[in-house]
Amino acid sequence: MSESVIADFVAQFDSSVATRPEPTQGRVLLSQKRLVLVVNSNDRLTIPLSSIIDIAVGHVPDEIQGFFESTVTIAFELNDRGHKAVIEADDSTIQKFSTVLFKAVLNGTEMTIKHPARVGGRVTDESFVPARLYLRPQTVQFRSESETIEIRLATVTQFTHSSRPINGKTHPVLEFQHMPSGEAVVTMAAMNTRREMSILGRYLRLEYTELINELKDVEISDDEKEILTAVYSGGGQEGVSLAGIVDTDPSNVTMILNRLEEKELVIDSASGTQLTPKGQIVVNRYLDDVNV
Repeated sequence: MSESVIADFVAQFDSSVATRPEPTQGRVLLSQKRLVLVVNSNDRLTIPLSSIIDIAVGHVPDEIQGFFESTVTIAFELNDRGHKAVIEADDSTIQKFSTVLFKAVLNGTEMTIKHPARVGGRVTDESFVPARLYLRPQTVQFRSESETIEIRLATVTQFTHSSRPINGKTHPVLEFQHMPSGEAVVTMAAMNTRREMSILGRYLRLEYTELINELKDVEISDDEKEILTAVYSGGGQEGVSLAGIVDTDPSNVTMILNRLEEKELVIDSASGTQLTPKGQIVVNRYLDDVNV
């Protein structure tokens, strides 16, 4: 590979292109342009990233269900035919590789965005403008000529798919309803192809599900929700009394904050108490319920 390699590891893999009867072990090489599965110098499969139409983490096709556990399944087109390749490695390697693969496929994707499309219940007069998509840890970033818009997935309360005419052509559109500062904001991201939309959707579901799963067994009392909401509103900043905001004894506030920290919903920083991504999701859900 002439371009720089951004992932290189040994794994077990198989593909619908291969003629061997069962999966084999080899090297997985990923660059910004292609994915290569190498068994030896005479046995390799090169998959251009532009030919990838889907990425599924943890899903294994039925026909090879017995061979794999922790996997990435990649659907791609080769010679006008659809194919699949399955890569298996340990959980940590698959998690790191899938993140790098999503970034390699999606980063720099040309699109158009409308931000904000709505603020609260008010529709704005903003227009769709050209931008490029970039993925950051638990964050989606849109870079236009005039600004960079970041949406933290922990602030998202709803994803909605639609189709809209933009500049005379119908585009698939993903709407993010998020709450960056206490008020619901809608940002519309229009992709050029359904392939790009599908892969972005896979990535968002994977990242968001991971955040939600971390909250499944966490029980949160009304007092804890009240403190979380106060922190969200700026009450955790240095020099601001949370006890005064929630009208509770300071020792009780300290006890509740300690419980929230144990649950990984808040964290102490140089500027005061802040919500973690999990804490942000709890607050968003609570505010959503209150505003219904």
